[in-house]
Amino acid sequence: MSASADRAGLEEAELLALDAQWRAANYLSAGQIYLTGNPLLREPLRPEHIKARLLGHWGTSPGLNLVHVHLNRVIKERDLDTVCVWGPGHGGPSVLANSWLDGSYTEIYPDVSRDADGMSRLFKQFSFPGGVPSHVAPETPGSIHEGGELGYSLSHAYGAALDNPGLLVACVIGDGEAETGPLAASWHGNKYLDPVHDGAVLPILHLNGYKIGNPTLLARIPSDELDALLRGAGHDPLYVDTEHSTDAHAAMAVAMDTAVERIAELQHSARDGGRTERPRWPMIVLRSPKGWTGPARVDGQPVEGTWRAHQVPLAQVREDPERLEQLAEWLRSYRPGELFTEDGAPSEQVLAAVPEGPRRLGANPHANGGLLLRGLPLPDLARHTVRVDQPGTVQHEPTAVLGDFLADVLEATRERRDFRLVGPDETDSNRLQGVYRATGKAWQAQLLETDEHLDRHGRVMEMLSEHTCQGWLEGYLLTGRHGLFSCYEAFAHIVDSMVNQHIKWLRTTRGLDWRRPLASLNYLLTSHVWRQDHNGFSHQDPGFVDHVLNKAPEVVRVYLPPDTNTLLHVADRVLRSRDQVNVVVAGKQPTFDWLSAEEAHAHCARGASVWTWAGTEDGAREPDVVLACAGDVPTQETLAAAGLLRRHLPELAVRVVNVVDLARLMPREEHPEGLPDAAYDALFTTDRPVIFAYHGYPWLIHRLTYRRTGHGNLHVRGYREVGSTTTPFDMVVRNDLDRYRLVMDVIDRVPGLSARATQLRQDMDSIRLRHESWVREHGTDLPEVTDWTWPG
Repeated sequence: MSASADRAGLEEAELLALDAQWRAANYLSAGQIYLTGNPLLREPLRPEHIKARLLGHWGTSPGLNLVHVHLNRVIKERDLDTVCVWGPGHGGPSVLANSWLDGSYTEIYPDVSRDADGMSRLFKQFSFPGGVPSHVAPETPGSIHEGGELGYSLSHAYGAALDNPGLLVACVIGDGEAETGPLAASWHGNKYLDPVHDGAVLPILHLNGYKIGNPTLLARIPSDELDALLRGAGHDPLYVDTEHSTDAHAAMAVAMDTAVERIAELQHSARDGGRTERPRWPMIVLRSPKGWTGPARVDGQPVEGTWRAHQVPLAQVREDPERLEQLAEWLRSYRPGELFTEDGAPSEQVLAAVPEGPRRLGANPHANGGLLLRGLPLPDLARHTVRVDQPGTVQHEPTAVLGDFLADVLEATRERRDFRLVGPDETDSNRLQGVYRATGKAWQAQLLETDEHLDRHGRVMEMLSEHTCQGWLEGYLLTGRHGLFSCYEAFAHIVDSMVNQHIKWLRTTRGLDWRRPLASLNYLLTSHVWRQDHNGFSHQDPGFVDHVLNKAPEVVRVYLPPDTNTLLHVADRVLRSRDQVNVVVAGKQPTFDWLSAEEAHAHCARGASVWTWAGTEDGAREPDVVLACAGDVPTQETLAAAGLLRRHLPELAVRVVNVVDLARLMPREEHPEGLPDAAYDALFTTDRPVIFAYHGYPWLIHRLTYRRTGHGNLHVRGYREVGSTTTPFDMVVRNDLDRYRLVMDVIDRVPGLSARATQLRQDMDSIRLRHESWVREHGTDLPEVTDWTWPG
């Protein structure tokens, strides 16, 4: 039942059915913006039928409806498994209208029935208190893309297609969105799409000419320049211009048929014919007027085809009788009496080209990825944990050990292909190269003899665009798979806004019982602030965790494993979790091993615990001071300080507390992982000084603990935005996080200690001064620092 790619168009009856479906979608889209009653216009339109606040975006909706109608046709004719990513931000009216037409909306929300009453509810709830947003949102059936922020649609689409060989992912890209940096980079996703193991992406660039108040660049450049741009990015564009076509439906049908047939041919030649060169995938460029089919002019000003059609083309309808009549004429131009039955249901003609069951765009299970999600076959941690006979005597590179663990995950998913590692050109740099024994790096572009680990079927994804990596992984997770994003700590900030949107998506879906839980979005942040020996100040920023911990507490988690075994246990935990955003900060440089596998398991389960072997308290009384730490470098400096106190002030009762899960510091009322007050007080006491060495900006710890009883006794050392290209120990000295400064803090804050430990404090300060001279003369740290091990 395929259509010939070179035929002039469809049969007259087919075209009429497509036009009826399109008119119905346009009518429902406009109705959502304006109407709260009289949904079928069976009585004269009156002010009380109009919403008090007119909100929404009309301008893009008719073009989106055209795409939706023609996707419906090819899906039904060819039995295609298809999802669509709707990039134009506020195209919500269109997608809601079409899911109501195909019945998927009513199946999820039975009160919005497919009749006149349900149509009235559909209209009223749009952009209305207690209703639904004006953009494509988690509440929208068939959506895997939050339309509230622009730039990510195409990378989401490619992520959805990865390892989904039978899936076609259509992606409508607004010409305003096409001006964003993330979207500009994501055109290159076609160089990573494996025609054998992945599905296909069909980009549809929607040129309607305007943003809110300005023209769009791609709609105004010459046609040959646009064509060169798209072909230069490796695409094979097909053009549909509704303004210069005798029949927009016929032109769109030919373009859609041609695109899906080319996709099928390319996949066949790769899967069955052994073709290995990179495909030049088709795309569609659709030109249509902004606000197409809406009011041509209002008060003598042109509206259709201009920026004035972007949002609400007719304002003040309740107050102005002439505008009310103009709205009525506009809505009646779609001839709703032909489109809906007496009871308000879509007519047979409207539904003639609409798919059924899970083939509907509003009901495809890939757009509700939790339905397809399987648990990861994670390896036995005992295969990877390191032996620790005594704390602080041997070292490992934590992320290198993690790389071997991830290789096992990739190997275990070799056939099912539902786990990917993504990152911006840093897999080797972050010491994760062990993964290459299981898979290579995805690559469809040119190969040279000097290349290493490039693989046309690889599942490690590297592109020097954090935005694109994030978008790929989000699309992959949202369609029911698993993954990990590895990134330099300082540059995770590049995706701050993207992670915001994903967290908001997850928080919203937690309240929708029809949305099934997804695998968590997991970050591994390494090459961190304290070890930038050659990159220096530009690579020193630990603030991504501050940003994440501002977000929905039920969704976000931040882990700072202090050594290799704790990193492995944290990795196992986050890869098993659902509906969370997990940030794991771990160093890649050799780090002392502190905990055995069993101890690491217990410590990670607690999230924060006393390391009794590191302190000097005897249990008969509360400690004189608590040394707390979070992060690998702060942990080492804290334990070194504890060793100095043990040697020089043996009578001092010192407790050492390590925090691996930062949320534990928050009260239980503010975060589900927060410690109850009694448990927090048992760790940190209520009245003893706490010297807290923290990986990042110190004020975060104060913010997390400001409601705790002993907050007034808390003194936090951390990164103070002081950095350079320098030695590892000089970095901690510059930021007053070093062991000698921590000892001085103890002396300054334990009551009565400053008077009897004056000489020790002076000695500590002298070592810091000697360090400053030494490091500038020798370029290395003091021998007592580089040769230090835990004294036991």
